[in-house]
Amino acid sequence: MDTAVRKSAWLIPSLGLTQIVGWGSMFYAYGVLMQPMQTELQASKPVIVGAYSLALLISGLLSTLAGSIIDRVGGRLLMGAGTVLAAVMLALLSTVHSVTGLYLIWAGIGVAMSATLYQPAFAVLTQIFEGGFRRAITMLTLFGGFASTVSWPLTQWLLDRYGWRDTWMIYAVVNLMVCLPIHTLLPRSASIKEKAKSRDRVAESTSLEVVLREPGFYLITAAVTLNALVFSAMSLHLISILQGRGMSAYYAAGIGAMIGPMQVLGRILETTLGKNATTRQVGLVAISLLPAALLLLFAPAGWLLIYGIFAAMYGIGNGVMTIVRGALPAELYGREAYGAISGAMATPVTMAFAAGPSVAAFLYAAGGGYPGAIVAMAGIATLGAVLFFYATTHPFSKAALSHTRKQS
Repeated sequence: MDTAVRKSAWLIPSLGLTQIVGWGSMFYAYGVLMQPMQTELQASKPVIVGAYSLALLISGLLSTLAGSIIDRVGGRLLMGAGTVLAAVMLALLSTVHSVTGLYLIWAGIGVAMSATLYQPAFAVLTQIFEGGFRRAITMLTLFGGFASTVSWPLTQWLLDRYGWRDTWMIYAVVNLMVCLPIHTLLPRSASIKEKAKSRDRVAESTSLEVVLREPGFYLITAAVTLNALVFSAMSLHLISILQGRGMSAYYAAGIGAMIGPMQVLGRILETTLGKNATTRQVGLVAISLLPAALLLLFAPAGWLLIYGIFAAMYGIGNGVMTIVRGALPAELYGREAYGAISGAMATPVTMAFAAGPSVAAFLYAAGGGYPGAIVAMAGIATLGAVLFFYATTHPFSKAALSHTRKQS
């Protein structure tokens, strides 16, 4: 690791802290607070959930633009502005009294998400850490993996003590006090060393326009999108599925609670056992775990060891796929246009996360219950794994093949 990278090592724990705050306040907290908000606003649950889905949709649509901005000027301006917007929107959320206002505010939060969460943070790390970008992304996701662990109990405590309105205001202040100072210290643009290498990097990297003409990009994007869709669908319905299999609420909650730590374990395994493998090789293993895990859900409810294995495979696979989605664009196409390319890949993935719970509900209705829905989701996850294998092992993508040859 060279001197410039060592001097930038503070970025990983610092950005990790912003990810805990950002994901905790804009993503996880709503799961705890939406019930009292639904009661006070006198709205149905689909309406309340719809505002949150709108934020995810907008975040996905803006991913490419956000990445392009970071490619050009670095992360300071975008992530700093996103933090200010997040604080303003969360403060306004504490004052909302209508469904219309709720939707407008969550639309603004969606813009803030696109500027502050994983995707822009990955782009910043990829600019700075050169050949060590994958390890930097992995380390960042280790911090982010604790966002739900911190946010859910903290939000519940704040709700019980202060009520939902003051809880949102507290999160607004935390974003300003914790995230904004860190984001204002980010490099304004690529470092001097990076600029000195710019001519070489142009030769070694691929532009977004070229990538968007490659069929391989669409196959890889489809693969990771299908994987994200199934994981999102399962996340909301998992407890109901386990109870539907005959498992008690106590054991179902225990199985569900294993998934978060297993995601963190997966990221640790990636940076240790998988450190010498390519992102493509790691991704193929990770994306194959999901369909295999889903088949274990047909075990009898009393086979708790099997369900523990399910939680491990399911959590490890998703934890590692977060890293794969972050690192693969740079490995395939270089770092010069990483922000824009990874943003283009993230757009349908974010939409899949937003649509997943609704897709699972549709499959539940169409399949006559959860067994049929599980079979369908296993099929979707398998298709994603097959597409990923084909797209990463067949050199029909000229842009990726060209970059790979220049690396070797």
